[in-house]
Amino acid sequence: MRQSGRSRHQKRARAQAQLRNLEAYAAQPHSFVFARGHAGRGVRQLSLDLRRVMEPLTATRLQKLMRLPGGPTLTFQINKYTLVRDVVSSLRRHRMHEQQFTHPPLLVLNSFGPQGMHVKLMATMFQNLFPSINVHKVNLNTIKRCLLINYNPDSQELDFRHYSIKVVPVGASRGMKKLLQEKFPNMSRLQDISELLATGAGLSESEAEPDGEHNITELPQAIAGRGNMRAQQSAIRLTEIGPRMTLQLIKIQEGIGEGNVLFHSFVHKTEEELQAILAAKEEKLRLKAQRQDQQAQNVQRKQEQRESHKKKSLAGMKRARADEDSDAEDPGLPPEAEGASQQEEEDEAEYFRQAVGEEPDEDMFPKAQRRRPTRPPSKKHRVKEWKLDRGGDRRPPKAKGRPWGAQAKLGPQVAAQDSGRGQAQPPKSKRVA
Repeated sequence: MRQSGRSRHQKRARAQAQLRNLEAYAAQPHSFVFARGHAGRGVRQLSLDLRRVMEPLTATRLQKLMRLPGGPTLTFQINKYTLVRDVVSSLRRHRMHEQQFTHPPLLVLNSFGPQGMHVKLMATMFQNLFPSINVHKVNLNTIKRCLLINYNPDSQELDFRHYSIKVVPVGASRGMKKLLQEKFPNMSRLQDISELLATGAGLSESEAEPDGEHNITELPQAIAGRGNMRAQQSAIRLTEIGPRMTLQLIKIQEGIGEGNVLFHSFVHKTEEELQAILAAKEEKLRLKAQRQDQQAQNVQRKQEQRESHKKKSLAGMKRARADEDSDAEDPGLPPEAEGASQQEEEDEAEYFRQAVGEEPDEDMFPKAQRRRPTRPPSKKHRVKEWKLDRGGDRRPPKAKGRPWGAQAKLGPQVAAQDSGRGQAQPPKSKRVA
């Protein structure tokens, strides 16, 4: 059955949407998280927890490393850390599920002011680890987690915190909030539902967390959840899910861990040393540009040589083809004339044999057939002729005690003597001396 035009348009639209999603995914920043050198069990688990924070735009099962052409490299020291399992075990109720890790977290940077170029570079590095957000087009349903990085100018340390986000409506009683939740409360001890809505009977104080101006906002769009409607007041609640770290910047290097040191927390250089480093860097860049120009010239020169050689080869092939056409061989005589000429030479060769009595030389009559020289009959042929003279192809009787080959060599007389051995003969007399 022929498909309708609507289904074809739907398939085309779906394919175009998938293509746009792939292009958008490839344009987003990706990251690798791995432990360098010999690391203990806690550090390995911390790297796995940090990889979990960076999902989904990170390699969950890193198998291969590659050399990246960019940079710079920022080296941090981990002063304190707490794993995910330790953070979750300390909470009374935690909210962490797989749907929260289908989208990258919301990055929040705090206190990254104008303290120096190294602080600005740190802020830029953290921002480039996650995709940028357009506040006018962002879908709030995709924001399920929050990553907070706070910089302390006094201690020059970074506080790394990871939270899950929950949005709940405000302005309702605890009983109404309970009704709006997925789990319906137990009302077996109540006479009427008004008791639940008015007094919140049977509910613990921990289920009604206090909200204030610090976390209440008006939603610009509807969010998944009961009661989270557009232009309504809702509370944003954060629950820490780990890991937790305290970092300190050590140094900043150019390239991937092998360039010049741009900043160091413990080693400070003078102005003259910095100028010398910059001069060396400029000289290195100049030499690199010079080598690139030289390579480009070499490539251009080799390309021109190949083109010239190609043109010469084509011209030579044309000349050779023209010479072959001019020096074409004579097709020769037709087969009938060729056969007549061969017969004439054979007649002349036969006349030469009869007149001279010898075979002519090969170059005298090249088209005449050569006769095989006559040879005396061999021993085998002589024996065969003798057998024919004796009466056909019958073999003579085999002598006793003597092989057939020896009998054939002795001749007819000996064969006749051997044939008479079966008759009785008189005994020979012995001679007495």
